[in-house]
Amino acid sequence: MGLPSIGPGELILILIIALVVLGPGKLPDVASSLGRSLREFRKAATDVSEAGKLDAGASGATSAQPTPGTPGAPATPGTPAAPSAPPADSGAASGEPARDSNPS
Repeated sequence: MGLPSIGPGELILILIIALVVLGPGKLPDVASSLGRSLREFRKAATDVSEAGKLDAGASGATSAQPTPGTPGAPATPGTPAAPSAPPADSGAASGEPARDSNPS
């Protein structure tokens, strides 16, 4: 069930009331500022919808990243980081002790 639209009779009545309340000197200023505000609102709404489309496209690309809790994945706040296995050549051949790449 949609909203009822404003017909030509209602529009004329609104303009007459605005003319009486504001006066003929201020009416063009109010109309131009209303038009400017409407234009800015439409531009902002378009920008938000475009950003939503870009985010939706980017979220499909992020599904290939590792999930939190898997080795190599960044830890999310509130969850402990999963210990990662040190690389095979972590200095064992050079005699240095192996260092954990994810200090907690």
